[in-house]
Amino acid sequence: MTPTPALTIGIDFGTTNTVVAMTRSDGDVEVLRFSAPDGDLTAFRSTLGFQLLEERGRPPERIVEAGPWAIDAYVEDPLETRFIQSFKTFAASSAFTETVIDNRRYGFEDLLSAFLLRLRHHGGAGMEALPAQVIVGRPVTFAGGSDERLALERYETAFSRLGFTDIRYAYEPVGAAFFFARQLRSAATVLVADFGGGTSDFSIVRFEPGPDGLRSTALARSGVGVAGDAFDYRIIDRLVSPELGKGSEYRSFEKVLPIPQRYFAAFARWDQLALLRASRDMKDIRDIARNALEPEKLARLIEVLDDNHGYALYQSISRLKMDLSDAAAATFEFAAGSIHIQAEVARSDFEEWISPELAAIEKAVDEAIERSGLQAGEVDRIFLTGGTSFVPAVRNIFHRRFDPARIETGGEFESIASGLALIGLEADLDLWTQRRGPAGL
Repeated sequence: MTPTPALTIGIDFGTTNTVVAMTRSDGDVEVLRFSAPDGDLTAFRSTLGFQLLEERGRPPERIVEAGPWAIDAYVEDPLETRFIQSFKTFAASSAFTETVIDNRRYGFEDLLSAFLLRLRHHGGAGMEALPAQVIVGRPVTFAGGSDERLALERYETAFSRLGFTDIRYAYEPVGAAFFFARQLRSAATVLVADFGGGTSDFSIVRFEPGPDGLRSTALARSGVGVAGDAFDYRIIDRLVSPELGKGSEYRSFEKVLPIPQRYFAAFARWDQLALLRASRDMKDIRDIARNALEPEKLARLIEVLDDNHGYALYQSISRLKMDLSDAAAATFEFAAGSIHIQAEVARSDFEEWISPELAAIEKAVDEAIERSGLQAGEVDRIFLTGGTSFVPAVRNIFHRRFDPARIETGGEFESIASGLALIGLEADLDLWTQRRGPAGL
């Protein structure tokens, strides 16, 4: 049975997950489901896998996969799979021009195109009849770089390769606000806090009943390029990097020198970790390991990079964060290959580690309130969405400013994409979206 063509489509390309939502002729919003190996899902992991397949009598072939299929390829054969995650954080970085995979050069737009094409493939019949127009979510502040025009230029190239000819951009927290507004029965001023992997974004929107439904007015927005991935790095920096050689030394001729910090800075972003394995730094790391005062630690670092343990490390970090959201203390355990690192972690210690990020998030929340011209007490509803919103220290930022009875959480994966599709139904799209080019961005 051929599905009813989509009336509007919203795509939330996130640092961690990507979600696609559509409205049909009846105006209802529907989130696309993917028939993944482990069951149906709506949150399609923002990952890429380049797997080398070799068959007797045939030249080696590099197969490109995305989402859970990329993860499966990596788990099945980590040594022959280039696994890339969190690559959205490259988008606004002019420092990232390309990466080389099997002698082929990939710019950011090529990585995103490859990802989107596989996403469309796995979307099946649900993504066969797409409208010419798409509403794409964008953060208020891009992570990993400040060149907004470059990021959207790269988006434009990639989404046009998917077949879209009218590409519009809407702020991600505004999309979440439209999703939340469906439950409103009276006028309300809503603060939406959207916590992704790479950015934390805030938007204040006024919704008022009108003859044609809810009228909406944007009051303020703010954002900061830190979120869940930055929390991950703080955990790695405290618990893992010291076991991989951070803070140790090596001999160079007659001198004893510290191991360069830049090797461990790559752990600050999952995308950079994937690229370090294929970088010139790997030769330097191997040379240093031969003269290290604690060679066993450098051997672990080399194993993490050579054997592609980055995803296993990501899973260990994610488990710890979830456990600390529910308990005052938890056990961190990272076991991969010959590496086994275990430590007890108190929530209070974790909160101290992430205090710089908490301060940046808190400042951005205050900026949104100040720009709206409102007092905190004049905000009627607060909607928190995204996985990092479950971190108690993050929630406390809002509990200190607002009546807890006004704070709600939900739609962690689907709210933004659903709201973007709903924005596509607005009579005046220019109020809520932007285009690239002379008349737009």
